[in-house]
Amino acid sequence: MSRLAQRYRGRVAAITGAGSGIGRALAHQLAGLGCHLALSDVNQASVEAVAAELAEHDVRITTAAVDVANKAQVQQWAESTAAELGAVHFIFNNAGVAMGSPIDGMSDDDLRWLMDIDFWGVVYGTQAFLPYLKQTGEGHVVNVSSIFGLIGVPSQGAYNAAKFAVRGYTEALRQELDIARSGASATSVHPGGIKTNIAQAARFTDNMASMGASDVDESKARFSKLFITTPEKAADVILRGVARNARRVLIGPDAYAVDAMQRLLPTTYQRLVAAGARRLMQNSD
Repeated sequence: MSRLAQRYRGRVAAITGAGSGIGRALAHQLAGLGCHLALSDVNQASVEAVAAELAEHDVRITTAAVDVANKAQVQQWAESTAAELGAVHFIFNNAGVAMGSPIDGMSDDDLRWLMDIDFWGVVYGTQAFLPYLKQTGEGHVVNVSSIFGLIGVPSQGAYNAAKFAVRGYTEALRQELDIARSGASATSVHPGGIKTNIAQAARFTDNMASMGASDVDESKARFSKLFITTPEKAADVILRGVARNARRVLIGPDAYAVDAMQRLLPTTYQRLVAAGARRLMQNSD
């Protein structure tokens, strides 16, 4: 039996945002490793479709429509997962949204919308599932941040705020779990550009025109070209990182490049990123 199979076979994993992208890829790979699954997504039809795709695997699967920004829904899902599947060993807090907006003129409603999902959704998932993870003596919290949790990027102030917060929250949690010696652990995941629909589904505010991005569809298309890693590859890297109990997992060559740039040029990198962003948003070629 492979090391991955040893870590996941017979365990129970809960995944948010499981209806597409990295969440769907995680579900497929975990099912293939013999891991039982609790799948959730804000879109009930999409998560049920994923469960149907996994019917060939000899694992138990539950599905639920969960808005991760709703604390009560997340708590109920955690309780029902533990009751139906007997235990929970992993929570993959993967659900997220994106938004392009300069900070100057960003509405409170837009900021709260993104933070409620990308940050508070992670907090609610962690809090709801952590007691069950500790009960197993080998549980693991896997929180998906971003390379934008490593560096600041123009037009991504809200997303940066959420993903930096996820990183800090998860790193603090990991240290607390180390101190407590509960057997549970935590990993912060930092994907680079992943080939999912997050860019096309992103909310772009009207004031993006002030940065030269007057055509929303064209801007989304440009950003999408930067997505170079498949969800399947991302899921594999995550699962291997969790299996070795990594504190931080970087996904994709762009993530490694960003991490190195931030380490070597902790403040100067901002000039380089600003220049690159200006070219990206203003060049229509």
